[in-house]
Amino acid sequence: MIEFLKDIVVQTGQGLLRWRGCTGGEWLGTQLKTKADREAHQALSSALTRLLNIPVVSEEDDASHLEQRPDRYWLIDPIDGTASLAGGFSGFVTQAALMVAGEPVLAAVYAPALERLYSAEKCAGAFCNGGRIHVSAAEKRLILVDNYPQPKGTAVRVMKALGCTGYLESGSISLKICRVADGSADLFFKDVVVRDWDIGAPLLILQEAGGTITKTDGLPYNFNGDIEKSGIIAARNSEICLKVADALLKIPLS
Repeated sequence: MIEFLKDIVVQTGQGLLRWRGCTGGEWLGTQLKTKADREAHQALSSALTRLLNIPVVSEEDDASHLEQRPDRYWLIDPIDGTASLAGGFSGFVTQAALMVAGEPVLAAVYAPALERLYSAEKCAGAFCNGGRIHVSAAEKRLILVDNYPQPKGTAVRVMKALGCTGYLESGSISLKICRVADGSADLFFKDVVVRDWDIGAPLLILQEAGGTITKTDGLPYNFNGDIEKSGIIAARNSEICLKVADALLKIPLS
């Protein structure tokens, strides 16, 4: 089934490139909503339910945002990084995960402008464009990945507290987690609200590549209850996650 899932996200991602001119929309809070989001949702959810006819939980379907979720469902983010898409940047993806008993068991993340297809199957490894990927084994290296050309705000303070050795700019939440999974970076954190559809697919990819995702308090990320969580830490190992959690407790907000 993983091959079919990969084909579906690639087809949806190719659609994103066609829909780049359909990005006129409105900001709802911190979320940019566009025609491209709606088109991608329809394409992705329709294809997935043809593959396996189970419920779809999607960013673009408010009725699906239930605390009590079915035993099996598709968890999708039709466009993660809509602002990047609308702004002409390359760091946007489309993604889907098959969730079973509260855990992702199949996942695919496609960045069409970068031509990168990440995928994973539980207990079968993680891959990028068909090649096996692993988190970095460089013990003395500590590269943080984040949104901006240069680190800002809390990222600067965490880098100093942990003695980071480098910085990488990347796009969407999912893509940044995948860059930790493929060994390009060692750490990503987000200390503001994230949602389960942001995390489902890349969490499995990072875990299968040997890495770890926790909440910002260092506890395991889970997909139960409220679909919104207070933040995440994604790293090549659990030790780094705990160091970031400790640093976030100690670092002043201003």
